[in-house]
Amino acid sequence: MEEQNGQDREISQEETVAEEIVQHLNNPVTDIKPIEKQYLGAVRSVRKEGNRFYFTDGDAKVEIRVVSDEIIRVRVAPHGVFLDDFSYAVPEVDQKVIVFRMSEDESRYAIATNTITCFVNKSDFHVSFADNVSSQIMSEDAAPMHWEENTEFGGYYVFATKKCNREENFFGLGDKSGNFNLRGRRFENWNTDAYSYGWDRDPLYRTIPFYIGIHGSAAYGIFFDNTFRSYFDFGREDEAKTSFWADGGELQYYYIHGPHMMDVVKRYHSLTGTHQLPPRWALGYHQCRWSYYPDAKVRDIARNFRERKIPCDAIYLDIDYMDGYRCFTWNKKYFPDPKKMIKDLSDQGFKTVVMIDPGIKVDDNYWVFKEGKEKRYFCRRSDDYYMEGHVWPGRCQFPDFTNPKVRTWFGGLYKELVEMGVAGFWNDMNEPAVFGSGTFPNDVRHNYDGYRGSHRKAHNVYGMQMVRSTYDGLRKLQRNKRPFTITRAGYSGVQRYACVWTGDNVASWEHLKIGNIQCQRLSVSGVPFAGTDIGGFSGEPDGELFTRWIQMGVFSPFMRAHSAGDTREREPWSFGEPFESINRKFIELRYRLMPYLYSVFWEHHRYGFPILRPLVMLEQENISNHYRQDEFTFGDKILVCPVLEQGATSRRVYLPKGQWYNFWTNELLQGGSEYVVQAALEDMPLFARAGSVIPEYPVMQYVGEKNVDELLLNVYFSDYEVNSFLYEDHGDTFAFEQDIYLEKKYNVKGDERNLHIEQVVEGLYTSMYELYDFRVIGLPFNVGKVLVDDREVPEFSLDEKNCLRFKTNRNFSRLQIIAS
Repeated sequence: MEEQNGQDREISQEETVAEEIVQHLNNPVTDIKPIEKQYLGAVRSVRKEGNRFYFTDGDAKVEIRVVSDEIIRVRVAPHGVFLDDFSYAVPEVDQKVIVFRMSEDESRYAIATNTITCFVNKSDFHVSFADNVSSQIMSEDAAPMHWEENTEFGGYYVFATKKCNREENFFGLGDKSGNFNLRGRRFENWNTDAYSYGWDRDPLYRTIPFYIGIHGSAAYGIFFDNTFRSYFDFGREDEAKTSFWADGGELQYYYIHGPHMMDVVKRYHSLTGTHQLPPRWALGYHQCRWSYYPDAKVRDIARNFRERKIPCDAIYLDIDYMDGYRCFTWNKKYFPDPKKMIKDLSDQGFKTVVMIDPGIKVDDNYWVFKEGKEKRYFCRRSDDYYMEGHVWPGRCQFPDFTNPKVRTWFGGLYKELVEMGVAGFWNDMNEPAVFGSGTFPNDVRHNYDGYRGSHRKAHNVYGMQMVRSTYDGLRKLQRNKRPFTITRAGYSGVQRYACVWTGDNVASWEHLKIGNIQCQRLSVSGVPFAGTDIGGFSGEPDGELFTRWIQMGVFSPFMRAHSAGDTREREPWSFGEPFESINRKFIELRYRLMPYLYSVFWEHHRYGFPILRPLVMLEQENISNHYRQDEFTFGDKILVCPVLEQGATSRRVYLPKGQWYNFWTNELLQGGSEYVVQAALEDMPLFARAGSVIPEYPVMQYVGEKNVDELLLNVYFSDYEVNSFLYEDHGDTFAFEQDIYLEKKYNVKGDERNLHIEQVVEGLYTSMYELYDFRVIGLPFNVGKVLVDDREVPEFSLDEKNCLRFKTNRNFSRLQIIAS
């Protein structure tokens, strides 16, 4: 009886609790406030520590750090405690002696360097940046920096909102699809396996949270160094505002001053690094497919290239070379003797490049899995279960590449492949991609180089840290040889470790346009060694589309054709004539221009110049160029105008100010105007800048096939001074780091009766050739004599295009061509 009464009382208590919950839901307690955005208040005080200034509103703190005369970093701590100062993008900043000063008046504080001034308003905590020469405000808060508590994961959503000027336009953000100008659009950064993406599809494979703004003919950059899922709005929600925000982490950004767009990009590289100088063969034509197998098929592809005299430097093996898609293994049915095959390919001038994915098959008989499991190197979830997901091998676990020990271990796994002669490695599926779920769950834990975090924090850097492991491992294993690595996913700074391609594109004219824009966008976003899958990965191109893509690919920093296994094969000869001959002509052009292309890569590596330069970078003061997105220069001497419309036999071209020569006809044209240029299928409009010196090799079937006895120098006459340069080294070693290289600088200036060329040489490398073969285009006078270091050249002549030809020793200092 007492037991029954006890049950009755228990039921009564539950009913009472339930009633109280219902009443609470219907009448919420008024003193519990909903979570809302918190904004910085009025500035109460400021404290200086070295090159850092700490402002506070009494609770939150803002750190403003003077990085250089042109770069200032801003960080926010919502309740006065900053996160650890660690970045994968900015490994370290060289601290130079900087002259700066702080002053204040009644309304604001001012932190001034020699170039820029950062203002902090006292009343509303708005931060702005101004050019010291023009006094123009370049970037200005439209609202105080703010945040919102994240009750589910901890930390904060962080926000910054800037004023968007009426004629301000925006560029950058990496591999985003759609128009080159970002104005009026919103973007998300979350590395995503975006198979067969389309125009304006977002997000894509990489996270590059860096953009360039241009207004009033001046440029600046914002680099939002936050690895969480982030967003950018360039006047879409409110045309008077541009915003960036993230789902976690710290509100930390760098203001990077111009005033020229080129300056902004170079200074961004001073923070995040430039691309390592690649081996020269990496600039050749590469042929890939999912997949070339068995051994006999690979050999047949190689034989066709050599018999058809179409240059090629690398053949790729996709995942089918592996045993059951297990990384670092070989399918012995398809490739019974891979070392011999690789050696035979090498003897024909082909490098072998293979794919390595992050997913390691769960198989206790698989040596890589056993090692990783024993060392506890695979990612785990919050309750300590292993992170498992299905990818190509089936059930897999995944190394935590944010752990330095794991990176060292994984980098060492390439040893056997390197010893077999594999020359390059391609890291795919490293967004990371997982079948079904898309990617890892948020609760996966990562070491994050000792700074610990969930996958929300590590997702966007996972691929970058994987290819970092690959690059660092190869740097040790290949000793003095430069690694060649490719990655699909990445974050700002990935250029230090790998080149990229634009992912799984489509065989369509729209994707030809998308790829052209993406390569330009990646170049100005600090990821210059980029290319597309020529011909499209999925779908079926016809001969015209493939040929136009090859033409554009000649001037993509990374030139590779690639296609899916369910499509017809698409090698340069696959479409018959006339396409095969045209494709051969343009691939040969790539190899003829190799010394120029290689010099442009050096210019990027050493000095931070972008490789591809869109028209807006050449003439940012011309507002029309903010919307031109087809044309670009490779380096600063060759203007490229791809043909992007089906059936086109001509196209409209804008030539920047100055003088330009039609590359094919040598016709001289004045810049600053548009022209309609003929563009039959066998042609693509190309122009050389007047005053340029463009070096040229003889056609080779692969890089290094021939010894160059004479170097052809194409000199384009100009009546104003122009500088060019040529870079030379061993081509695949790190000897250049000990100054074993040559940097040859040419100065060209002409008038109505003379052309002067001066050469200055720096470095310790010895060129393989002894003679220059000069080809001078566009001379406005008849030649009387040619003087080299005050000695007359005994022989000179005119060729079939009326260009002056003569030869000199490579070591000349001064050269003068004099009218008769």
